[in-house]
Amino acid sequence: MRRRSLILHRPAPLLKRAEPVVPMINVVFLLLTFFLMTAQITPPDPFSIELPSAASGDQPAPGLPLYLSRSGEIAYGAARGQIALEAAQSAGPIRLHADGGADAAELAKTLSALVALGASDITLVTLEAAQ
Repeated sequence: MRRRSLILHRPAPLLKRAEPVVPMINVVFLLLTFFLMTAQITPPDPFSIELPSAASGDQPAPGLPLYLSRSGEIAYGAARGQIALEAAQSAGPIRLHADGGADAAELAKTLSALVALGASDITLVTLEAAQ
C-alpha cells in the first residue's frame, strides 16, 4: 500500500489592491469648476461704507448697488457723480448703500435727484440692529 502524503499549501496572501484615486480627483475638479462657474463674485465697494442700522427690514432687490459716501461721493459700478445716478436709474430698482455718517441733507439731495431722473423703486440698505 502506497501512502500518499497530503500537502497543504497556504494560500498566497491576497494582495490589497489600491483604490484608484484618479476618478476621485476628476470629481473634485468637476465640482470645483462647477462652483467657480456658478459663483457670483462681488466687486469691492468703491469706498468704505458703514451702513446705518434699522429695527427690521426686507431683503434688498438684486442688482448693482448705488453708493453714497460719508463725504457725499456717489458711485455706481465704475461711474461716479451724476453719471452714476443716471446709470443706476436706468438699471431698474435701486439699492442705495448710504454711509450712516452721511449728511441727511446730502441723502435727501441724492434721493430727490433720483426721483427727478424718474426712479420710482429705491431701497435704502441698512444693517439689522442687534436686539
